[in-house]
Amino acid sequence: MTKWMTREHPRVDRVVCPWLIDKFIDKNAEFLYVPADSLMDEAKKQGATPYDGKKGVDMEFGHHGAECSFDAFLKKYDLTKNDPALAYMALVIRGADTEDKTWAPEAVGLEAVLEGVRELHYPNDQAQRKASYPIIDALYAYCKKKVAGKFVASKGWSGPA
Repeated sequence: MTKWMTREHPRVDRVVCPWLIDKFIDKNAEFLYVPADSLMDEAKKQGATPYDGKKGVDMEFGHHGAECSFDAFLKKYDLTKNDPALAYMALVIRGADTEDKTWAPEAVGLEAVLEGVRELHYPNDQAQRKASYPIIDALYAYCKKKVAGKFVASKGWSGPA
């Protein structure tokens, strides 16, 4: 079993990365949340791998340029090679997790829904992580259909007629 550690009170990247780890990297992983200022020290003490640290803290599984931690996991474990759905999902997550919402049209919606889950479970980070999984499962299912060409682009909704 591996231990993974990130900052407490997660937002998009810090709940989506555990989902990715659980589904594709280590089904027996343990996820720990700590105050941002103690992440690196605590990870070292507990033998955990840190991810998605504070801005400016360089780590393997962190933000690099325009990419977020989810991208770093995909690259390290070569997960998009045979899974175009994960490649598209990365665009959605990158848009939801960063200031640039133009990566994918679904980004804003994902950010909003995961922020709602955060509000429902705050300050219980583990409950928030677990409650987010069905949403991320649904996003992955959607991305599978989208890359297979089974969804037609929507025309949007401008409100009631």
